[in-house]
Amino acid sequence: MRTALVLGTGLIGTSAALALAARGVRVHLSDRDPERARTAAALGAGTEGEPGSPVDLAIVAVPPAHIAQTVADVQRRGLARGVIDVGSVKGGPRRELTERGGDLTTYLGSHPMSGREQSGPLAATADLFEGRPWVLTPTPGTDTEVLNLALELIALCGAVPVVMEADAHDRAVALVSHTPQLLSSLVAARLVEAAETDVRLCGQGIRDVTRIAGSDPGMWVDILSANPDPVADILAEVAGDLQAAVKALRELGSADEAERASGAEGVEMLLRSGNAGRARVPGKHGQAPAAYETVTVLISDRPGQLARIFADADAVGVNIEDVRIEHATGQQAGYMQLMVEPGAVPVLEQELRDRGWSLRQ
Repeated sequence: MRTALVLGTGLIGTSAALALAARGVRVHLSDRDPERARTAAALGAGTEGEPGSPVDLAIVAVPPAHIAQTVADVQRRGLARGVIDVGSVKGGPRRELTERGGDLTTYLGSHPMSGREQSGPLAATADLFEGRPWVLTPTPGTDTEVLNLALELIALCGAVPVVMEADAHDRAVALVSHTPQLLSSLVAARLVEAAETDVRLCGQGIRDVTRIAGSDPGMWVDILSANPDPVADILAEVAGDLQAAVKALRELGSADEAERASGAEGVEMLLRSGNAGRARVPGKHGQAPAAYETVTVLISDRPGQLARIFADADAVGVNIEDVRIEHATGQQAGYMQLMVEPGAVPVLEQELRDRGWSLRQ
């Protein structure tokens, strides 16, 4: 691939453009908001404006409701040899493109399974897709050249291709992406009217659950409008689970010993089901989940603290697999949780103590 056109310079479009430009692809940038395209160009994502001749691949990075129209327009104007979209919903846009008389042979629906709670070109990074699944939804009529261009794009972005049928993809993302967004927002919404003294008790758990609740509402209305039924189906199942949880908790608070026992069993079943589901979430680099142990270090809120810990771990050859920081309420300090291989724990703990760090047992 030598040339590309990115239509829509938000988080995903600009990140793809940055990755391609960094690898020598000549990228053209177009957006309904010229300021966004100028911003993306200033970041080094490419050149603002449409190409003077057809590019190898057009990447449509617009809201789901506008995908079919944009793809059809690119095809009608002959702007590219092949067209893919990177929207989070696949079945509806393909059906709409068919209704519009679009060419399904030169179009391929795709969805990079990566993102951030921030949106817009300023949130984009060239490594956003590194190691992440990138779904492709070809049809029997998809042109081989277009499929190969899409695979080249995925490789240049450092992602991992996954082939799925379009409607199966939509059901899957309803479960692993769209429903979690709504559940995160529902939990966060409970904080709006909460007393300030209650909110000040927020710890890492509530931060983890509500992180994605900071996402752009307008963007999510577009996404959910394109995939409402599968999400509603899953939420209906969750609603049933919530009713069962409420019943179990009421029983747990009962004065009747038998009801308390039944409630405890119900709550434990819920928590164990959560354990089992969590264990199925892919681990590092999409591999099977690994069992890491945690070394927790007290850190002060001063420049250079994180770099010191990483350097001290590197000094004894310990690889830090993952990191979490739990901020202490009302203090300029917090706890840094270092996830490492179990066998590395004694060595790392001793090294950190020798270098003056305070560890929490």
